Amino acid sequence: MKKQNETKNKTTMAGAFGKLLPVMVKATPFLFTVNMLLSVLHSISFGVETMMRQRFFDSAVDVAGGKTGIGWAFLALAFLGITNVACQVLNGAANFLPGVVEGKTSARLSMAIQKKIARLDPAVFEDTEKLDDINKAEQGKNSAFWFVYNVLAILTFYIPYFIFMGWYLFSLKPILVSAIVIIFLPTALAQLIRAKVFSHLEDTSAPVRREYEYYETCMAGREYFKETRILGGFSYFRKLYQESLICLQKLKFKATMKSNLFELSMRAVSTAGYCCILWMLYDALIKQEVTVGAFAAVFNSIGMLYGVMEEVICRHMGNMAASAGSIRNYVNFLEMDERTGQFQAAPGWGDIVLENVSFSYPAGKKEDGTPEPEKYAVKNVSLTLHKGETLAVVGENGSGKSTLIRLIAGLYLPGEGTVKKNGTDTRELAMEALTGQTSAVFQKFQRYQMTLAENIVISDPAADCGESRLDSVCGMAGTEPGEFPEGYETMLSREFDGIDLSGGQWQRVAIARGFFRSHDLIILDEPTAAIDPYEETRIYNRFAEISRDKSAVIVTHRLGSVKLADRILVMKDGEAVQLGTHEELIAREGEYKRLYEAQEQWYKPIDCPAVVQ
Repeated sequence: MKKQNETKNKTTMAGAFGKLLPVMVKATPFLFTVNMLLSVLHSISFGVETMMRQRFFDSAVDVAGGKTGIGWAFLALAFLGITNVACQVLNGAANFLPGVVEGKTSARLSMAIQKKIARLDPAVFEDTEKLDDINKAEQGKNSAFWFVYNVLAILTFYIPYFIFMGWYLFSLKPILVSAIVIIFLPTALAQLIRAKVFSHLEDTSAPVRREYEYYETCMAGREYFKETRILGGFSYFRKLYQESLICLQKLKFKATMKSNLFELSMRAVSTAGYCCILWMLYDALIKQEVTVGAFAAVFNSIGMLYGVMEEVICRHMGNMAASAGSIRNYVNFLEMDERTGQFQAAPGWGDIVLENVSFSYPAGKKEDGTPEPEKYAVKNVSLTLHKGETLAVVGENGSGKSTLIRLIAGLYLPGEGTVKKNGTDTRELAMEALTGQTSAVFQKFQRYQMTLAENIVISDPAADCGESRLDSVCGMAGTEPGEFPEGYETMLSREFDGIDLSGGQWQRVAIARGFFRSHDLIILDEPTAAIDPYEETRIYNRFAEISRDKSAVIVTHRLGSVKLADRILVMKDGEAVQLGTHEELIAREGEYKRLYEAQEQWYKPIDCPAVVQ
């Protein structure tokens, strides 16, 4: 985490702007260019309108004094009217175009997050601090477009306007230029303080925000509500939700009060400066240093200048300051270290060799904030999974089984030791190469709200999706399409006018999905927990048939089904304590025999059919 914090400290708002601007330009290059040109013209039009106002007032005074004819006054009024209409048209365009550009740009910013997540090391999702970073990035994405837009508006509208007005005021009386400085400095200082306060707020609130979002899901999420209601857990989660929400509100209130009090004091200074400028303008008129027309135009423009200055600093810069922390978090997330490795087409896996492999998950923190001692999930495991071999991994909960297969699959990289596929270290292989010919079915599988066919073919969309192949994999998984109202086109979601399935039915669909994917290595990580032992044995025997000449790994608590494996690896406390065939392991005292005998009554009545080799 130290490295990540160093990156945060180096990330400036200027750097964030430089990284986000190309995204905005690429999203809508034509509209972006048009918007910038109109913004510059919009700025100039306000300055020209001030000059036209002076000309009109001066011509009116001259007409009243008999110095010129009324025609000049009407001509000045016509120019003033044309300039005012142009201002309003440009103002309408300036308010309309950003909304059009925002939609396309936000889509690109969202896609950038998803692409980045796909390139991250999967082990990142075991680190709570990294999960906070992802949450912060999601918040920052929502502010990124308006941050870039506001910076561009300052550069193309506000700065040209202030330069024009500064030149105009200087040409009338040099001291009047101080109006811009007197109004700008106190308000700008307030926004700098605001940026610092809200940047700190974003860092401290992300973990709390993630908590209350999770509690909200526990109360009302589709996957949780049945158990929450039946077990009476709603009030418990509501209490936790309220506590985390109150905590978040307190953090926001404290930050808002601190910044607003400072901003109030700076506004008082700006208001005093505004009054001084009006006095100087009045004094210049009395001394006949400016004309009546110039006085009227500048008097009107000073109010507008003050309003524009407030708009750019309090509204635009204020919003930028409030979202500065989340925007930096978005950019930092896009620069987070990715899973590296040389891409290569999946060659078809041969032997997979683990040499003294150890792995530990990111350490949590104690109540006092100090890190907990590191604990190995897998420790010093050496193993060779031969091509075409079926390996069963067994052990009690927490023994390291699931972590080990993630290392074998290449999802996780070892902290110590090496995992080699075809002789190549998994650290040197890109994720595409590692997963290209690998399939898996996990205990916590996904229930996609799509049709039955889509739920299956999503594992290999480019493969043959014909009905005959679907029938084959469904038959191996024990799923009969005839059981579904519309066969393969049945929508598996009540939310989309379809049907819902039982846990066992969903599990069979997930198994069919794993079988459908073309693979040289397939992993079954306790995928039959919701299926009875007899059906599990049938599925595993079919699995053994389709796994011939392919590498396969089975993780299960039920030892009655592991006899089909060529070898069995026994895990305990993260270590590989036994390795051999069922006959070899059951013949000697050890962890496998103890587990097998403890479960024997579960599967004794079941006569597991032998697999024909």
